[in-house]
Amino acid sequence: MAAYSLLSTLFIQSSSPFSRFPNRTQKLLPTSKPSFLFPTNKLSLSPLRSLVPNQTKTNANIKSDTDYLVSSALDSLFLLCTSLALSFSLFVTDVGSASAFVVTTPRKLQTDELATVRLFQENTPSVVYITNLAVRQDVFTLDVLEVPQGSGSGFVWDKDGHVVTNYHVIRGASDLKVTLADQTTYDAKVVGFDQDKDVAVLRVDAPKDKLRPIPVGVSADLLVGQKVYAIGNPFGLDHTLTTGVISGLRREISSAATGRPIQDVIQTDAAINPGNSGGPLLDSSGNLIGINTAIYSPSGASSGVGFSIPVDTVSGIVDQLVKFGKVTRPILGIKFAPDQSVEQLGVSGVLVLDAPANGPAGKAGLLPTKRDAYGRLILGDIITSVNGTKVTNGSDLYRILDQCKVGDTVTVEVLRGDHKEKIPVVLEAKPDES
Repeated sequence: MAAYSLLSTLFIQSSSPFSRFPNRTQKLLPTSKPSFLFPTNKLSLSPLRSLVPNQTKTNANIKSDTDYLVSSALDSLFLLCTSLALSFSLFVTDVGSASAFVVTTPRKLQTDELATVRLFQENTPSVVYITNLAVRQDVFTLDVLEVPQGSGSGFVWDKDGHVVTNYHVIRGASDLKVTLADQTTYDAKVVGFDQDKDVAVLRVDAPKDKLRPIPVGVSADLLVGQKVYAIGNPFGLDHTLTTGVISGLRREISSAATGRPIQDVIQTDAAINPGNSGGPLLDSSGNLIGINTAIYSPSGASSGVGFSIPVDTVSGIVDQLVKFGKVTRPILGIKFAPDQSVEQLGVSGVLVLDAPANGPAGKAGLLPTKRDAYGRLILGDIITSVNGTKVTNGSDLYRILDQCKVGDTVTVEVLRGDHKEKIPVVLEAKPDES
């Protein structure tokens, strides 16, 4: 482009007779266009008439006319050489006629786009890829092999190498591999897990300079409509970002392992697909607000409804798993009937099927369902409320117990026969967690 501007300047200067002969305006050609570019124009005979002998002209005038003719010839020769040089340069560089002098403007991003790009770049180092390996025996050779049986995502929790993910991502694994953002892979050990809330903690022996803990936020003040961002490895692909908004709060889903309800779940329309499980859900500041856990889809792919366990629930579970390797959760020590069976009886509550004598409910005197000497079914106690909170099904009972601690004394109101009784029960931990 610069070469073209220089040649254009030379062309204008050389083609203008005013620049070289300011006193010979009467010798100008009748057209202002260069004759070598427009050959159809008639050549002016004014300079040629100067060659005809004129007895009235002086020797000085004749000499001046001769100098002008020579100068014009030199100018035309210069312009011809310049045109040829320009044409040759365009031919050599092979520049298209339409784009020879087109200047491409730099790409500019909007403010919200820049914020999204920055969020992805800053939080990607915290997201890991988890491979679940299982032992399989070859049918023909009987060799024992480790084969991938699933994969998912996770994120770095601290500099000690703790990685948080979903329990269903690591369930049934004989070996686990964790791949960091720089594509380095490490063997992972299970620190602990909580099947009821679908949370697990792993640990990798990676250098601390490669571990980037994710910033932890809060989920208590979330609002429907605020933007959220999900980072994970769907379908085994590299780090992928999907965006959306919070489309619902305080949802309830069931744990994939135990069927126990998980309360206060975040619902989002950010695309969550197989492989996103265990990955982080972030707010617009890049802070962790949940763990992507499940999708609601008959086809198994994202249908616009995804669920994430809130970070306030996850934080307490992770702290217990890191410190003790287990989660101590209180229980009543009962087995209860399915909700459909109680509805068929025409009552509302939780029917006690079994209450072991060494459990909290058995020690307190709750009666289980049993048969008499004639084989007739005798219904046990039906729990209708705990601490004054109404209980209509098993989910209500779990929800109340999640708010209690081991050692707490709760007042259980039961329907026994045709009357109600209130029984105090001291909550205990699971036998395998004591």
